[in-house]
Parts: sequence; structure tokens; C-alpha cells
Amino acid sequence: MTAHRQAPTVKPLVLVTSTTEVIRGVSRVRANEAYTDALTAVGLLPVVLPPIDPALAVEALDQAAGLVLTGGDAYELALARAAAERRLPTLAICRGIQLVNVAFGGTLVQDIPSQRPAKVPHDPGKQQRTERIHHVTLDPASRIARVVGEQSIETNSSHHQAVDRLAPSLRITGRTEDGIIEAVEPKDTAWWMIGVQWHPEELTATAEDWDRRLFSGFADAVRSSGASEPRLEPAALAAPASGPPGRTASRSRR
Repeated sequence: MTAHRQAPTVKPLVLVTSTTEVIRGVSRVRANEAYTDALTAVGLLPVVLPPIDPALAVEALDQAAGLVLTGGDAYELALARAAAERRLPTLAICRGIQLVNVAFGGTLVQDIPSQRPAKVPHDPGKQQRTERIHHVTLDPASRIARVVGEQSIETNSSHHQAVDRLAPSLRITGRTEDGIIEAVEPKDTAWWMIGVQWHPEELTATAEDWDRRLFSGFADAVRSSGASEPRLEPAALAAPASGPPGRTASRSRR
């Protein structure tokens, strides 16, 4: 009697955006390994997408069940808008949250120390990248609060820019005590998108499970999204027809 073979489980493919850096005299594509480690830990298959022509980048979404925006490059503006159109589950991290805000018509605080000086340490240095250094208060009615299971958490921080004027299609779901926006989501709940200003991928090994739950929540959304099914048109998420979209985040940190 022939034994029945169980079909292998196919891991959902998610795109992770990247940047370039000159290393040993050659421009190379790079993404921090912490991103891919956090995604594989929740059963996803991360594929790093290099900065390429925006039209080609959007085509790459045809093969993806989810998107992780790490932020700052022009091709990611097109990816964010296309992900909204397709209702593709999206996690926007650090400069990614800034990029999503710009993509849909918002603006940025270009330099927190000079424009919004406060006692909260938003850019304390690379040595504290894996440490929880300030509180973030979450909207109890938000998706992120449901996902992480808390309304007040502590996070790391590594940014000198932040969301300023919010894009019309987004809503604020988290802030620090000095008012800096730390989390956003779409007003249209049909698009699973969470944007966070901190680096959750650097905190998945800590005792607190908030950031592990964030990646698990993203993975659940990816698996349940039915990425191959048609998606609705995103009228409410379209970028403004006139006026500059605002400057993208600087490429100095990711």
C-alpha cells in the first residue's frame, strides 16, 4: 500500500524593501538581518526587494502576500500606494511609517531636536537599538492595541524625523508622552496596515512579547488575506491630486 504523501506547506512570500550602501568600494543592496529573522520566525518567507524602477517594484507585488516597508526610497512610495490598492497586508517600520504618511499626502518633522525638542530620547544612539527606552500609548480601539494586547508599551527608538501633518487617509494610533506620533493605521480598515516609528524587529528576543505579537499579527493577516483574490479599489486612500506629497525620509538610518 502506497503511503499518502502530505503536500509541503508553502510559506507566504513577503517583500522587504531595502536600501543601498557603498561597502568595500561597491554599491550593494542591503537590509538589516533583524527584519528577515523576525519574519521567518513567524513562518513567512521574506524576499529582499532592491531599489528598482517603481513600475517593476509594483509588478513584484503580484508574487507577494505581504509587504514590509523599511522606508526612505522613492520606489517605496509606489509600493505603498499599490499595496493600498490591492489591500495587501503591510507593516511599515521606522522610516516606513514616515514614507507611508508622505505617500498619502502627509508631511514630516525633518529634525526632532531642532523642531520639536523634548526630554524623550528619540535618537539615543546605535548602542541602545535593542533597548526599550520610552513609553508609547496606544489607542485602545486600534488594530495595533488589539494585536499587541496592551494600551501602553515601551519601545526602542532610532530616528530624528517623524510624522508631522498626518495624511488624510490615516489615523494616529500611538504617541509618546511628548506628542511624537509613533503608530498609524488606515481609516479604511479593509487595508491591514500598521505603521510604527520604532524598530520591533530588534525587540523580538526581549521578555516582553509585544513585538513578537506584532509580527505574528502581520503573519496572520498575510495568511488570511487571500493575496491572489481581487481587491477593491481604494478611493479613500488615493494620494492628493495636487500639491507636493512632502519630502521622503532621509536615507541616513534604517
